[in-house]
Amino acid sequence: MWQEIDHKLCKTFTFQDFSSAIAWMNKAAAIAEQMDHHPEWTNIYNIIHVKLYTHTSGDIITEKDYLLAKQMDAL
Repeated sequence: MWQEIDHKLCKTFTFQDFSSAIAWMNKAAAIAEQMDHHPEWTNIYNIIHVKLYTHTSGDIITEKDYLLAKQMDAL
């Protein structure tokens, strides 16, 4: 479930292993690039922490963040 924390949409994704996490990250990166909207994220083994917010709107959550979050969930 996505949570709003400090004006950012945040979610942690957990995968079976490192390869699965990176495969998901690569798919999400391609979507983000198409949207010209890039996440702040970290990867530690099979866990990816994602923060979404819009830099060009003053680092707040915008509709672009909700759209990218929906796409990430669909993966």
